[in-house]
Amino acid sequence: MSKEDYPKGFLSIDSQIEQLKKRGMVIDNDKLAKQYLKNISYFRLQGFWWELQQDKKDHKFIDGTTLETVVSLYTFDRKLRLLVFDALERIEVALRTKMVYYISKEMGNWWWYEEKKHFFNEEFFENALADIDKELDRSKEVFIETHYADYGTDDRPPCYKTFEILSLGTLSKIYSNLKNELECKKRIAIEFDLPNENFCMSWMNTFNVVRNICAHHSRLWNRNIHIPPKQLSKPASDFVTVPEVDIKVYYSLSCILYVLNKISPGHSIKNKLIELFTNNLDRLSEMGFPENWNEQPLWIIET
Repeated sequence: MSKEDYPKGFLSIDSQIEQLKKRGMVIDNDKLAKQYLKNISYFRLQGFWWELQQDKKDHKFIDGTTLETVVSLYTFDRKLRLLVFDALERIEVALRTKMVYYISKEMGNWWWYEEKKHFFNEEFFENALADIDKELDRSKEVFIETHYADYGTDDRPPCYKTFEILSLGTLSKIYSNLKNELECKKRIAIEFDLPNENFCMSWMNTFNVVRNICAHHSRLWNRNIHIPPKQLSKPASDFVTVPEVDIKVYYSLSCILYVLNKISPGHSIKNKLIELFTNNLDRLSEMGFPENWNEQPLWIIET
């Protein structure tokens, strides 16, 4: 299909409101509706009213569907993403810190990330270095510029500087590509209360997927996570009964919280999540939450 044949043309805000009303959405306040559509956008909100349609072909809404219901769901998702992003930021910093410390300690130098002998996949190793070089080239961090000013630009900075500008995705790839016989690889997993490096590789990969969803402000609440975390049946601390369907957000959130409890004891994110979920119980089934979710050891509220 050519661009000229694309069937969906431009719609003004007023026309968008009219179209929603024709499809059965209840909009009592046009002024407020305009405010929402001007600042959130029709297409973005569409992801939240999709399941409220009784017919996906003619886009007719279920009787009683209101714009306020859609915006409420959007707000719930936004609050969820902000809390999850906060948790993942802490996990990313912890992974970076542990990689720099334990791997450098075992290797005996700061430039181990340039040494191919420590990695089992040469292509992944070269790709990681290419990603690192891209980040270094575009970095405006003062500590990177100062390093080059003091020591020249012929060599990359030591890992404790370089890794500060790397994404969770790149850190996860570097960790996963380390040879499994390295003691530091298992040690890092244990630091996260995980049994071994296979769990750490899997979980960090999933965390990166969720992190990117949050960072790009994409819908999270009813998303299927198609790279789910490896199922943990023998946890070292409070966890949940592993659900039969592990691609729902519930299991990934539980894994994030499990790791966060280890690296940031006393944090407030858990109670904030519980409060959010308690106030939005009708949203939880599509996230994969079991009926007894708040009786699971991981999700029992702390007082």
